[in-house]
Amino acid sequence: MTFNYLLELYKEKKKIYGEDTYKYISKILQEAKEIHKKFFLNSETAARAIAEGREPDHEQSWRAFKGKNLEKLLLYIIMEGVEQLGLKIIEGNTLERTNSKNLSKELNIIKRNLFVDFGEFGAHLPDVDLIIYDPKNYKIISVISCKVTLRERIAQTGYWKI
Repeated sequence: MTFNYLLELYKEKKKIYGEDTYKYISKILQEAKEIHKKFFLNSETAARAIAEGREPDHEQSWRAFKGKNLEKLLLYIIMEGVEQLGLKIIEGNTLERTNSKNLSKELNIIKRNLFVDFGEFGAHLPDVDLIIYDPKNYKIISVISCKVTLRERIAQTGYWKI
């Protein structure tokens, strides 16, 4: 199963729920999980597990899929509204993966604006998934952290408290 299946499922639900579709993301993900399981059970990973005498672990595969694609879905949902406000949105991993020398001037400033200075422990880039900023002055308007488990949320909350 790919992100495109999840996106198509969202678009189908949007025909039913309209602008309120984002309120039904949990239900959409529950439905997507069933579809994902069918794909998973027909995958090489599941076949390999069965051949080795193990039970295929769909939950592990689903968690990875959901974690990776929830961010993409949220980006899709809010992109148009963000742009209508004259703002820009980028994925946090764009800043994390790219060497500062290879970033544009704009993204370099955004990266510097995101750094949190922990004094003797140095400056660190927070773990954020989406960054909304004003392209006129590079001011960070919002950061969005997409977490799919309570454990991730608790760790993230502790970080932001610091």
